[in-house]
Amino acid sequence: MRLCICIVLLSTILCASADRPAIVQGIMRAGQFVRDAAGGARDMLRAYNDMREANYKGADKYFHARGNYDAARRGPGGAWAARVISDAREFWQGSVSGRGAEDSRLDQEANEWGRRGGDPNRYRPKGLPSKY
Repeated sequence: MRLCICIVLLSTILCASADRPAIVQGIMRAGQFVRDAAGGARDMLRAYNDMREANYKGADKYFHARGNYDAARRGPGGAWAARVISDAREFWQGSVSGRGAEDSRLDQEANEWGRRGGDPNRYRPKGLPSKY
């Protein structure tokens, strides 16, 4: 218990100081990266769940772009998480599940479009409910 109190007090002192040591700044940047990555993974999961719920033919590119767009807006960690998740998904679909290379290429195009900040509505199919 005493150790926890010491750590909290030390953290408070270091965070309150205007001149933070470089190591503290590095730790804070790393922590922000991890938070962004976790948030980006949640954004990707939300887009996937919405895609499954919508079950709308031809909407997969829209959801790919939207998930990557939302994740990348969080910062470098979110963009990293979106890239890792998208690449793993496309590897699985392209090589393991037997889906076509052309579909995987188009999915990756939508992923990149979203990560670069492009409007996901470019891929939105006509008739998709406005809920999504």
